[in-house]
Amino acid sequence: MTTTYKKRIIELTVNQETYELAVECQETLLDVLRKNLGLAGTKEGCGTGECGACTVLLEGEPILACLKLAVECEKKKIETIEGQSINGNLAPVQEAFLEKGGVQCGFCTPGMVMASTDLLRRNPDPSKEDIMESLGGHLCRCTGYNKIMESVQHAAKLAKDNR
Repeated sequence: MTTTYKKRIIELTVNQETYELAVECQETLLDVLRKNLGLAGTKEGCGTGECGACTVLLEGEPILACLKLAVECEKKKIETIEGQSINGNLAPVQEAFLEKGGVQCGFCTPGMVMASTDLLRRNPDPSKEDIMESLGGHLCRCTGYNKIMESVQHAAKLAKDNR
């Protein structure tokens, strides 16, 4: 037996673009981003909030999109990995991940980049411990985290050099 849920019209601002969407009340923000808006950069690694792959910024704060209902995000600002580039150029965090090899299979990278973006906005000169704490809820099966740590440190340096 299939359960049908009533749809509700909500307004979301995603990457500075406003959308009116019909969503089912039980749909997660992750589902809406990927299925309704075609923003496939935000990944579903576990669906239970364990891996961090679905991290986006909601009103500037990192959240796990697989755990957040889309209807709870009505009239709120959401930033995804797709919104990080500036005029078609990679953001400093994205560039640093490429330059320092913080990307392997790439599956965890969008969530790592979003968490790192949040960290560097709050703390432009983070210590290694700050970075480890910020990325503590993110799982990567490929890199061993050293290259990711170097990437975030390099992003901080790039941002500092550009100030």
